[in-house]
Formats: sequence, structure tokens, C-alpha cells
Amino acid sequence: MTLKATPLNFAHRAAGAKMVDFGGWDMPVNYGSQIEEHHAVRVDAGMFDVSHMCVIDIDGANARSFLRGLLANNVDKLQVAGKALYSCMLGADGFVIDDLIVYFFSEDRFRLVVNAGTAAKDIDWINAQNAATGSAVTVTQRRDGIGAMALIAVQGPNARAKVWQVLPGAQAASEPLKPFNATIVANTAFGEVMVARTGYTGEDGFELAFPAQQAEALWNALLSAGVKPAGLGARDTLRLEAGMNLYGQDMDDTVNPLDAGLAWTVDLLSERDFIGKAALIAMGQRYQFLGLILIDKGGVLRAHQKVVGATGSIGETTSGTFSPTMQQAIALARLPMDVAIGDTVKVEIRDKQLAATVVKLPFVRNGKILVA
Repeated sequence: MTLKATPLNFAHRAAGAKMVDFGGWDMPVNYGSQIEEHHAVRVDAGMFDVSHMCVIDIDGANARSFLRGLLANNVDKLQVAGKALYSCMLGADGFVIDDLIVYFFSEDRFRLVVNAGTAAKDIDWINAQNAATGSAVTVTQRRDGIGAMALIAVQGPNARAKVWQVLPGAQAASEPLKPFNATIVANTAFGEVMVARTGYTGEDGFELAFPAQQAEALWNALLSAGVKPAGLGARDTLRLEAGMNLYGQDMDDTVNPLDAGLAWTVDLLSERDFIGKAALIAMGQRYQFLGLILIDKGGVLRAHQKVVGATGSIGETTSGTFSPTMQQAIALARLPMDVAIGDTVKVEIRDKQLAATVVKLPFVRNGKILVA
């Protein structure tokens, strides 16, 4: 099978990146030291090629009403141009088809950014719902062909300042942005750039969406401004420290969002109906999504390890790693409802049961360790 490549594939290879197959995409896992890349994001600025993710534009007079029924979160919260919202998109069974960000630009123009591995499935689902509801919105994917966009995430305490060095015309429009807001800056040296104050690391920064043919030029400009390239390895340890779900790992289309710690992204209070609402209410919450810190020595926390609570109830880890920031083994876990923060549980690692402490997420945010 031929792997798909982002517009930055040549730049990664020229920089000596270690490349891996990531869901059918040829992507950099690191550029030498994953630990250095991780720390660069926590203390300075790092950048990630996230062009494998897919921008989908939803245009038309019925765009808001269509998204009101499509998404579990309520797009009526989006009233100011550039405002963004994190949401799950559910099937009729209440399980997660994908998690995504939706941006509002005008009543007839919204933008979704969806996960790489689910993009084709998502587009098929969105098109099917468009036809079923007669909404007549225009659904345009912006990953391939004419109008393709590249995506670069620049993250870290100095990330915004370094982006402004490269995009000086963007500072006036993007400096006032609060988190989960975006602006579109026209006529930059790299074409029209969407600058969004969002990210997947627990640090401040921007995610930039812009014409794919400008990808290498913008990447190299950021490199010259002192932004360190970072690969999938650091992206995973950073998002795990930040307590952020990874689709296909911490949740998928067999998991409901309440069990994945995403109740805050689901609007069950308004009278608005949405796909999967009835099934989700009928299921309710069956698990908690919490963090674990390994106490005992002799093991590493990974995904799909059994977790045994004090009463004998069973849960499992969904992601695990050794935290470069905390210098401890940590995990995200789906745990039974009788487990409480502060409890000691046992994690089955190989043939051992090792003790771990249950903590509230996130572990790390804005460079600070938030758990004991």
C-alpha cells in the first residue's frame, strides 16, 4: 500500500525525521530526540505538521440548522465570527463517529477540522445526513485537490510571538483572540491564513490553516524563527499529559462520549435534538475517564491494561506513557463509577498487579504539573 503524504513530506525527510506509517500516512515520529521536542513545547515553541487532518467547509443558508442536528454540542453557542467549539459527532447509537472542532465565520459558512483516519468516513456521514435532511449545504473537503489546505500547529509559551515574527500582519488580528477563537488573515506572504488559538498539547499557541502550496515556505520560516519541529511521539506524550482524548485510542465508535470524559462537549440541556441524543440518554454514563499515576516500580503504563478497583470492579487504561514533564508513568483510564479520585487501584502489567493513584485530569497544563 502506498502511504499518503502531506505537503511537508519532503521537508520532514530533508530534516532527517524518522518516518512511520500513521493510519496510512507517512508521518514523522521524531527528528532525533522525542524528549527534546516534548520539552521544547512545554518551555518554548514547537511545531507539528497536522496536514493529515481534514478541513471540511460547510456552506449554505441552512448551515447552522444542519450542524445543530449533526453535532452533540450546540452550535448555537457560536454567535461571534471566529468562535470555535469542540464537539463529538455521534451515530444514531450514541457512539462517537469522530471528535472535531467547528468554527463559525458567518451564518452561511462554518468550518470543521476532523481527524485524519476518520475523514473519509466523516465526509460520507455528513453527505448522507445532508441528503437525508434536505439541508442543501455545500460540503467541501480541503485536504486534496484544488483549494487544499495545509495545517501546522505551533505550540508553547513562546509560540504566538514566534508566529507573529513570521506573520507580522497577523498580530493585530490574532493577539486579542481568546482560546478557542480564530481569525482569517488575508494577503500574508503565505496567502490567506486561518489563525486559531487552539491546540492539542495543553500549551498556548496557534493552529494555522493555509494554502497547501505554501506549506514548505511557512514551515521553513517558522524554523528560522526558532520554532522546533516536533513529531508524533512528542505530540502523543504532550496530549496525554494534557488529558486529551485520541480518537481510535481513548474512544471510537464503540464508546459513548459520557464514558470518554466528554460530557462537557455534549448539550443535553436544551430542547434541541441531535443524532444519537435519545440513545445517549438511554445509555447514560457507565464509566469515568480519569488519570492514573503509577506508584509501584517495575512496569510501564500502556493502553488496554486491566485496572482493578478496591471493590474488585474492573476498568482499563486507554493510553499510557512515561511523562517527560513529571518523570512518572501515567495513563488515561476508563474506570468504574465506584472508583474515586485519590483511590489506589491495581494495574495489571504483564503478570504483576502494580499500584497506581487515581487523579483528576489534566496532569499538566501551561507547563505546570497539576497533580501530586
